[in-house]
Amino acid sequence: MDTTLKSKATVKELDVESIRKEFPILSVKVHGKPLVYFDNAASSQKPLFVIKAIEKYYETVNSNVHRGVHHLSNLATDQFEAARKTIATHLNADAGEVIYTRGTTEAINLVAFSYGEVFVKEGDEIIISQMEHHSNIVPWQMLCERKKAILKVIPITESGELKMDEYKKLLSAKTRLVAVAHVSNSLGTINPVEEIIELAHARNIPVLLDGAQAVPHMKVDVKKLDVDFYCFSGHKVYGPTGIGILFGKEKWLKQMPPYQGGGEMIKEVKLDKSTYQEPPLRFEAGTPNIEGSIVLATAIDYINQLGLDRIATYEHTLLDYATEKLSAIEGLKIVGQAKNKSAIVGFNVEGLHPYDIGIILDQQGIAVRTGHHCTQPVMDLFGIPGTVRASFSFYNTTGEIDALITALKKAIEILKK
Repeated sequence: MDTTLKSKATVKELDVESIRKEFPILSVKVHGKPLVYFDNAASSQKPLFVIKAIEKYYETVNSNVHRGVHHLSNLATDQFEAARKTIATHLNADAGEVIYTRGTTEAINLVAFSYGEVFVKEGDEIIISQMEHHSNIVPWQMLCERKKAILKVIPITESGELKMDEYKKLLSAKTRLVAVAHVSNSLGTINPVEEIIELAHARNIPVLLDGAQAVPHMKVDVKKLDVDFYCFSGHKVYGPTGIGILFGKEKWLKQMPPYQGGGEMIKEVKLDKSTYQEPPLRFEAGTPNIEGSIVLATAIDYINQLGLDRIATYEHTLLDYATEKLSAIEGLKIVGQAKNKSAIVGFNVEGLHPYDIGIILDQQGIAVRTGHHCTQPVMDLFGIPGTVRASFSFYNTTGEIDALITALKKAIEILKK
């Protein structure tokens, strides 16, 4: 990748003030107030490192990839495939096991269709958990409807942790796949994925992990995890929208049929029969998101410069600080109090609707997300319509959390009049 685009904030401990200067949007004002952006679980902001990479691609490289004989096409192809290698190295995977998708949602749908087409039959079982994002529920429901299979669900505790004893009971000779979140997007729970995988593999059952909320915040090593499928989205990891990654073990990808048909994924097309490329190209029909793929690798370079261990440590201090400050507010309840959490805190205030709180916070420049966060089964479990969710990044500060607390107290005062 372009090593001339370097972060200035690569010190032993994160220099947050220097980091913030690398994110232009953090200097804008909202309703006349400084922006406080706490909606990182939905989508992260982009550093100049990434923004400039997008500009550079369109100014110097823009062309379609593969099969071109001219200079720009060769340049685009080289960068496109180099980006795949960068992302594979980041995950400790082989490049041939890394598939470009539009995001986590498409990656899960790809597995549900292609793996499901070959390996799931009538009466078979798929296991998910109660805390899953809708994108890790609906594709499996659709697969089960299509194949007349059965969807089993790991329940969760009041604190927002998986009931692992119940998970063990669900595993059976009929289980064909386990699909769970590495980190919950609404509860912040970091699941015991090593144990989940080990228990499944003891019965030769493959595991898919939804890593959308994990990859931006922690180091992920797919070989160490021994996970079969792993997916994440670029826009949550400081990269562009419309690009994501599916890692799949070669042994599975080679047995899976294409997810979509078209150009790029074929070896030869006749009017009566077509043959397909080997993975990963087999699963990349049509013109890909070339810019997004290249720039996602640039974003990966950026967080590696900062250091994922430093990022995780700093974000945990933000989580602890916010949890302490929020817990001191009368009538406020934090939803999701797992012992092992990522930098996400969802909460409600007694007698107030989360949407109303979010509107008043926005008027004070505080960006949070309100609602069910695409985890309606979680909200049903707790008997609530949704939560106010604040999710943190390494560019956030304790001062911003103080601003949230001040704005929240004002919102409560207004709404309870």
